[in-house]
Amino acid sequence: MVSNRRWTTEAIRELTADSTRSADTHLLRFALPRAWGVDLYFKDESSHPTGSLKHRLAKSLFIYGLVGGRIHEHTTVVEASSGSTAVSEAYFAQLLGVPFIAVMATSTSRRKIELIEAYGGRCVLVATAGEVYAEAERLARECDGYYLDQFTNAAVATDWRGNNNIARSIFDQMAGERHPEPTWIVAGAGTGGTSATIARYARYAGTSTRIAVGDPEGSAFEEAWRTGRRDVTARGSRIEGIGRPRVEASFLPDVIDLVTTVADAASIAGMHVVAEKLGRAPGPSTGTNLVLALDLARTMAAKGEAGSIVTLLCDGGDRYSDTYYDDGWVAAQGFDIEPHLAELRERLDA
Repeated sequence: MVSNRRWTTEAIRELTADSTRSADTHLLRFALPRAWGVDLYFKDESSHPTGSLKHRLAKSLFIYGLVGGRIHEHTTVVEASSGSTAVSEAYFAQLLGVPFIAVMATSTSRRKIELIEAYGGRCVLVATAGEVYAEAERLARECDGYYLDQFTNAAVATDWRGNNNIARSIFDQMAGERHPEPTWIVAGAGTGGTSATIARYARYAGTSTRIAVGDPEGSAFEEAWRTGRRDVTARGSRIEGIGRPRVEASFLPDVIDLVTTVADAASIAGMHVVAEKLGRAPGPSTGTNLVLALDLARTMAAKGEAGSIVTLLCDGGDRYSDTYYDDGWVAAQGFDIEPHLAELRERLDA
């Protein structure tokens, strides 16, 4: 028992040291037409060591398992994921020297699978996103391991009161801007944990900031928010990283001010527009964020309401070079992004 406690203490020190080595992520200004009177910012989470927003969540989930006595020196750690969380978890598993297994749908980008394997993780692929939960639970039981279960634990493993979470970072970085308290913060929802963290912190800090979630087609979250039902199911999302076929436990609709469905083709178009304007290519969930953020900005402008909006650059586009950035792949999926590209560019050039 003493040796286990010593190992746990050293493991937590390793995770804390990783955070200390990494500077906070940048807040990037995204130029909008001056006449709108609205400032838009992207919190660039792709600059984490593992390249995505999920770096924060993965660390929190590992600490949650460690302090709860569930992860020990030789524990096999298992996760159900759409890819990016598993990449970050594989990194932390390698840092601690514990085995890691990721269960993902076969539609997960090949690049994410390669990154997980590069960090020493093992990937188990299932046919659909809805099958990942049961298979991850089965594997964890089979090897007497620990199921991290991001979809259940994201909202409880993350310290939403502060402790350098993403919400605290956003408000700290906005302090010197023209409109320091954001009118809106826009996020996607995969587990729901990020939107829950930001929304709870915004309330806890006494701000008036509202939280909006962009939900892709085929996801259950928008209907659940609109109807108040948690038993809603859907076919599942085609925008990797956000949207789910069921309402995850970490999605907290009561603290979210708006959930809007964004067309998949618009999300992919938005991804390209972010790349054009910021000079760094993001993944498709960032495109979803842009589409909703622009809708909110235009609404504010129409009302003569000046202010700021903050959203997230969730991960880098290198993970999607063979999918969303491949014109042939996009066409084969039936996405027609050209009308959305034209509309977004026209809005921004107005």
